[in-house]
Amino acid sequence: MWTFTASFQQCPTSSIPFIAISSPYYSSSSYSRLCSKPPTLICSAVQSQVETLTGTTHGRISDRTEIRFGLPSKGRMATDTLDLLKDCQLSVKQVNPRQYVANIPQLSALEVWFQRPKDIVRKLLSGDLDLGIVGLDTASEYGQGSEDLIVVHEALEYGDCRLSLAIPKYGIFENINSIRDLAQMPQWTEEKPLRVATGFTYLGPKFLKENGLEHVSFSTADGALEAAPAMGIADAILDLVSSGITLKENNLKEIEGGVVLESQAVLLASRKSLLQRKGALDTTHEILERLEAHLRAVGQFTVTANLRGSSAQEVAERVLSQPSLSGLQGPTVSPVFCKRDGKVVADYYAIVICVPKNFLYKSVQQLRAIGGSGVLVSPLTYIFDEETPRWNNLLKELGL
Repeated sequence: MWTFTASFQQCPTSSIPFIAISSPYYSSSSYSRLCSKPPTLICSAVQSQVETLTGTTHGRISDRTEIRFGLPSKGRMATDTLDLLKDCQLSVKQVNPRQYVANIPQLSALEVWFQRPKDIVRKLLSGDLDLGIVGLDTASEYGQGSEDLIVVHEALEYGDCRLSLAIPKYGIFENINSIRDLAQMPQWTEEKPLRVATGFTYLGPKFLKENGLEHVSFSTADGALEAAPAMGIADAILDLVSSGITLKENNLKEIEGGVVLESQAVLLASRKSLLQRKGALDTTHEILERLEAHLRAVGQFTVTANLRGSSAQEVAERVLSQPSLSGLQGPTVSPVFCKRDGKVVADYYAIVICVPKNFLYKSVQQLRAIGGSGVLVSPLTYIFDEETPRWNNLLKELGL
């Protein structure tokens, strides 16, 4: 984040006042060049400089032509995001691993920018990015309920964790097992508030206030929060939890009603970009469809088998009599033709169904029980709907 100050000053070569920028990125030579310009150009140049530094355009969408997609730059979230996009045939091509910009060949108008998750949210709000993938916890903390931030897909199925309040298992908290119990403790007063260590300075105060905790003080920290209660610098912590093992190893416990939110990776978009930037909505549609089709197919298998029967109707009735053989919308039944005694006949019918992984073996057993043979199984890569419900929800959200 760049830091700068702005003040109104008088240009030595003009009677027109202008905004002087004080920043390590704005040199005195730049000031001299501004003063040598006509007054109208001074105003334009200064406005441009302010927008460059702050990343804002005073509510206007910038006139760049490319669509910018922000992805996490480091860590497990970054790796899982790239893997998901690759599985959707949207592999990110990076010429140099040290560069922050890349591209996706299948989406020619799209630029990929690798950023810290919290900066992705901030730049979506400022208009410097159009789309982004981050955890819901990050989106909620740094988006702070902004109407310009739209969750396009809320369940990308990785990065699972929860933002949760944890307290010590010992001392005055030994018999405290719920957020309600914590709020009713008489210890917390204006002079001696509950001390909470957290990096979530927006969600934390909001959550505790909504749950009746009026006397709370917060200290911010980025890591090793679990040690804060044992060190005596906090009474509780509010942090992300995955398995909960680290909490247990540090004699901390989660409490009933203490989960702020369940989080996983989400696809975000800027409302202004979707409505105003050319091509942004179409690109979002394609990304969303690819994500939906792949995620719906994960853990699904195509099962094909041959069944002897008198007609397609009779075979379909036999298949549908088994609870695990209905597929997505029902079985596909097709005649299997063979030549016998010089004639083409159809004594067998091929059935094709879609089966979840956890029902796979049971489905194969049921097919055999009704006379199925030659059972073939193959994993599914994509399942495309006529139209994804999330796309219709997005259009409704945008008023389109």
